[in-house]
Amino acid sequence: MTETVPVTVGALDVPGARLHYEVRGSGPLVVLVAAPMDARSFAPLADLLAGEYTVLTTDPRGIFRSRVDDRDADATVELRADDLARLIAHLELGPAAVLGSSGGAVSALGLAQFHPGAAHTVIAHEPPLDELVEDRDELRARTADMIATYRSGDPKGAFRQFLAIANIELPDEVFEMMTGGERDPQSVADEAFQYEHMLLPTVGFVPDVDALREGKVRIVVGIGEQSAGQLCDRTSRALAARLGIAPTMFPGDHIGFADDPAAFAARLRAVLAGS
Repeated sequence: MTETVPVTVGALDVPGARLHYEVRGSGPLVVLVAAPMDARSFAPLADLLAGEYTVLTTDPRGIFRSRVDDRDADATVELRADDLARLIAHLELGPAAVLGSSGGAVSALGLAQFHPGAAHTVIAHEPPLDELVEDRDELRARTADMIATYRSGDPKGAFRQFLAIANIELPDEVFEMMTGGERDPQSVADEAFQYEHMLLPTVGFVPDVDALREGKVRIVVGIGEQSAGQLCDRTSRALAARLGIAPTMFPGDHIGFADDPAAFAARLRAVLAGS
């Protein structure tokens, strides 16, 4: 029987939002963040790390338990980076090591760029930085078409386009399981906020590579070993090339931290030990 890891749950008021966060363990601070995925996606990994680290997880603004004052306002990278900086300052345990995955990796890069004193290490796991790859114009057009499909009332079609853009293949039964049936209102609201107010600011973000390369924050670009050929494999390699560093491979694919948290935790510990 697995021992339950105690979790301290809190909320922090920040400009325009009230952020839900969870804290486990003790020791040096490690922050795990995604976007649009919420803190639940990191819970198994956080439990595994809590014996050695204080682990902070959070719902990004506008998603699930992190409420925003204006649901018509964009959750920009700058705002999400500021949210992370305020959470770290609130815990008074910084500077932190920050693992961001997918949109959360872009948030973490924003933290390193705009609030370099908040983190000593940022591990950007598969950031979808579309503007860094050569087919950026095509990606912009396809993304705009996907959002138009969503706004037309076809979320299933929009998700199919999302997977095609990301070059991620799902078995038909998995796709139907993820998109079929009746969904709860919160999931629908989170999906709407992602398509309407989080996706474009994320994929359109262009990091200041010079500032990241010359700054004091250690930047690691992570890629899943099973992500070869996917869009985030390409964007991550483009970022690593601009930074002049080799990418660091992690187990699994784009959501390896959720699919096999034990293997991912082992790799993450090794990376953190190299700080």
